[in-house]
Amino acid sequence: MTDSELDIVYTRLCNAMTGVGEASASLFLARFALLAIDTIGDRDVSLRLIEEAREGMTG
Repeated sequence: MTDSELDIVYTRLCNAMTGVGEASASLFLARFALLAIDTIGDRDVSLRLIEEAREGMTG
């Protein structure tokens, strides 16, 4: 994916989160994550991505 394509996808994700509202944003992200994990279809890749996303998030 090019930087431009990534920007388009990220913008759509942000707009979707805005559309569902702040109260539902966490649920939306959880649903998106489950759909992405199913599409990836590889346990090890999915687990690695979870760890990469968590890096720097905990104090």
